[in-house]
Amino acid sequence: MEVSIREAEVLGLVGEHLTNAEIAARLYISVRTVESHVSSLLRKLEAPDRRSLARYAASLAGHSEQTSPVLPTPLTPFIGRARERAELADAMRAHRQVTAVGPGGVGKTRLAIAVAADIASVYADGVWFVDLVSTTDPGMVAATTADSLGLGEQPGRDMAGSVLTTLRDRQALLVLDNCEHVIDGVAPFLERLLSNCPRMTVLATSRARLMVPFERVYQVPSLSLDRNEGSDAVALFLNRAAMTKTPLDTATHDAITILCERLDGMALAIELAAARVSTLGLDGLTAAIADPLRMLTGGSRANDRHQSMRATLDWSHALLDPADQVLLRSVTVFAAPFTAESAAEIAGLAPGVTLDGLARLAEQSLLTVTITGDATRYRALEPIRQYGTEQLSAAGELDDTRARHLRWCLTAATALRPNLADWRAHFDVVVDDLRAALTWAAYRPEWQAEAHDLATRLAELTFFRGLIGESQRRFEQAAELGKDKAAAAKLLRHAAAVAGCRMHGDDMYRLHREVAAAAHQHGDSAGAARDLAIAATTAHRFWSRFTKLPSHADTMALVSQARDLAGDEPMAQASVALAESGVLFDAFGAIQGPVDNAVAETLAGARRAVELAQRTGDPLAESAALDALTGALSWNGDTFGAADMARRRIELLSAVPDGPSKAHELIDALGNASEAALGAGQLADARQWARKLADLSLLAEVGHRATSCLLVADAIAGDVNGVLAGAERFLEGWQRAGSPAKSVFSPAVTSVAAIHSLRGDVEEQRRWTDILHRLGTPLEHRHGYGAVFDSIHHLHYGENEKALERLQPEPDTAWKWVTWIWHHWYVAFRAEAAALSAVSVAGDIVVGARSTLAGNPIADAIVERADAVLHRDKPRLLATVTAFESAGCRYQAARSLVLAGGAEARRGQQMLANLGFAPMKTGTTV
Repeated sequence: MEVSIREAEVLGLVGEHLTNAEIAARLYISVRTVESHVSSLLRKLEAPDRRSLARYAASLAGHSEQTSPVLPTPLTPFIGRARERAELADAMRAHRQVTAVGPGGVGKTRLAIAVAADIASVYADGVWFVDLVSTTDPGMVAATTADSLGLGEQPGRDMAGSVLTTLRDRQALLVLDNCEHVIDGVAPFLERLLSNCPRMTVLATSRARLMVPFERVYQVPSLSLDRNEGSDAVALFLNRAAMTKTPLDTATHDAITILCERLDGMALAIELAAARVSTLGLDGLTAAIADPLRMLTGGSRANDRHQSMRATLDWSHALLDPADQVLLRSVTVFAAPFTAESAAEIAGLAPGVTLDGLARLAEQSLLTVTITGDATRYRALEPIRQYGTEQLSAAGELDDTRARHLRWCLTAATALRPNLADWRAHFDVVVDDLRAALTWAAYRPEWQAEAHDLATRLAELTFFRGLIGESQRRFEQAAELGKDKAAAAKLLRHAAAVAGCRMHGDDMYRLHREVAAAAHQHGDSAGAARDLAIAATTAHRFWSRFTKLPSHADTMALVSQARDLAGDEPMAQASVALAESGVLFDAFGAIQGPVDNAVAETLAGARRAVELAQRTGDPLAESAALDALTGALSWNGDTFGAADMARRRIELLSAVPDGPSKAHELIDALGNASEAALGAGQLADARQWARKLADLSLLAEVGHRATSCLLVADAIAGDVNGVLAGAERFLEGWQRAGSPAKSVFSPAVTSVAAIHSLRGDVEEQRRWTDILHRLGTPLEHRHGYGAVFDSIHHLHYGENEKALERLQPEPDTAWKWVTWIWHHWYVAFRAEAAALSAVSVAGDIVVGARSTLAGNPIADAIVERADAVLHRDKPRLLATVTAFESAGCRYQAARSLVLAGGAEARRGQQMLANLGFAPMKTGTTV
């Protein structure tokens, strides 16, 4: 089957190790569409999982002339098991969760893959394969699953929550392979999955049952040894022996049967034996195997199979020369596939010796080989890995080998640079080893310093990789492992910033308080003051990210403590000033009635916070203070001042090195800058900042948060295509997040509904209005964005009196709800509605609007158009067309043409049609 052009694009981005949401954002398609293409690619390319797709994509890199990839063929065919395939398939059809249980080497994985392929057509959303063999931490089961499914972590959820949200309505089969060593993580994950995703089915493989609800256990038997009906064990031996170019005639059938019986029909044991037939011959093979297996006595059949597998491994190991024995047991410390160069470093052997040894081990089926575009990698199957670890321990080499592996991991982690184009692929290759080495070293005092370094580096890398939940845990782990208290405090602050990126305000608050407590305990009063103040500021600035918001009394107490401890230290003073500004701002927001004194006090506090922050020379501290000043200016009605401060934040942050603290601050700054620019009529800037926000990889999994500002700015600009594309991403992200009823998303939803109303699409307008009602409509909607977009709708369809009625309240009486973004727009459209309605006070309204809006290019042009309508001044009216075009507001330019009447009106209607809008209706022309 050929791969389509779009599938080829998706394959290339899978090769860059992007998540499905990141691919969707890059290609401007839905996540569901990406999932469909990935599922199709897995089927067409016969790839077992997403990592295989990524490796395949990498192998095609640089070969653009290949338009239709050659289908890969399995390394070895699946032999026999007809009865087991049918039984396990029947179990899968009858039960939501089946665990294929059996000893290592019995063939559970191959059977599970074959059965999944047999019944794949039953599942509308496909089959996903997750290999847990490299997962050493039970807490990483959800993360491994997410990686295999191409999912990222959704801020506001843990990784398991992100997976469950995505799979909630899917009808799919999830294959979890090699569960036995992480059962403590698999069991709770599956219990949540099966409870929350009623159409999901799970097939797991494990050496022991998982003990979860819904579980049905299928005991995987050894390969059949029936001499009358045909032996699957013999068929497997013959197949694998044929690969060694060793001829075996029918006369050897009985000897092979006896050999397979002695190996208890264990698939891996038979493959290991068959790999030696070319060097030992069948007679030599039979003799070699007979001796170690002669000691097997009694016990259950399962125990016999364990013993025969172990005996086969002992025998295979004994046949290796000493250097290959060293090499085999050394490489079993790798959790993931490894290169010959890495193996040489761990085993302490010369590169040439290592390469030859790996080839011999692969020939003996003790290692598997995968060739990708950049390297040849080797891997030991799990039973052989466990055996090798036992051999390391028996030889007294385990700790030394793991120490070499730890140093190798430190070198590999240090070499990774997130600013390189292909760093994700290199990270994904080594991350399982980094985690395994850290797990080993973290509990050994003699390696604590190295564990601290590795945890720190892993925290940084996982953050840039989008594994922000793990990043926070690693920063906290690194702080715990470190001996330097100042360094530990810095790491915990990084953890707090990551928590902010995750929308976990409670963790931000907790971590800053922990740093403050530790600083106070060690006599660092200024440090304690700084973090107490930051904790209080967090409760003010990021209140919406809390599950349980601290009380006003609690934050006031923190500010008071911080003030007492700050002394003359600049950063502490700046932090306290910012916290005090936040307290003033909260109090200001609650005021009803005269507010002049409160405004002055809030502005003075914010300006002092900025001045003190500037003295520290820390751009992040200054950005936070500027955020407070931006808010104070906006509440004071200083639209242009707010826009200037918001822009200054972006300029400051552009020089800050990438990292959690910058990312956390930048998300907030970009959103505020876009809103402030929109409020000042700086539409190009508003769209630029909003686009940067939408493109942030940290927001790829939450499309509704990523696109909110851009939808509003694009709607004001009249960019129909931009709004429609962004709306699809918004809606998908909002639904994946569980359709949260948060009014913070109401402006974006109102914008989309407005664009559909201007397009004349009543059904879509109604759908988005229904969503708006689910979100809630705060007072800002009544007198702010809701009033503005409603008036645009009414004016478009010639309902001028309705527009004026919607904007009836005097701006000064509704100032608290419209001064931020929407004050200028409210005033401007109110003036136009008055002029078009020809009310007696229209002239006064227009004159009053001019003094309010001076400096806002779009609002100025709207008021100028209103005045031209009042005075029937066509040249002035047409002059606004250029003003709107220059400001990037083509919808308003077309509107001016229509209002001009005559030939200009026809040109304006055509322009509206080209933009995607319905014809404009008006009873008034100049």
